[in-house]
Amino acid sequence: VQLVEFGGGSVQNGGSLTLSCQLRGYQFDDRCMGWFRHREGQSIEWVASIGDASTLTYAESVKGRFTISKDHAKKTLLLEMDSLKPEDTAMYVCAARAAAGECYTDFGRYTYRGQGTQVTVSS
Repeated sequence: VQLVEFGGGSVQNGGSLTLSCQLRGYQFDDRCMGWFRHREGQSIEWVASIGDASTLTYAESVKGRFTISKDHAKKTLLLEMDSLKPEDTAMYVCAARAAAGECYTDFGRYTYRGQGTQVTVSS
């Protein structure tokens, strides 16, 4: 199984980016997938997760600005990010669980992880 992220980059305060995560060799179904971020000098932080289409959860810091979704046809996990702020600057990592069941905010619960894509928001 390999997870590969795309779509990071540099934007100005208030801008938008969409991150993509291709899941290769993974049976793309309703198992939980998520996005995490690692800001410099801080521990990894949960951003959002999705199980089936009705099971979406977001960290308070991104609620209303970020949207997580699955494209089953393309076997891709997406994160649409709007109204970006400088504090959103981080390495964003996608992750997927091996087991079925509920979603978690603990990065350690996700067996499969990508290498990350950098997002930089300037003020």
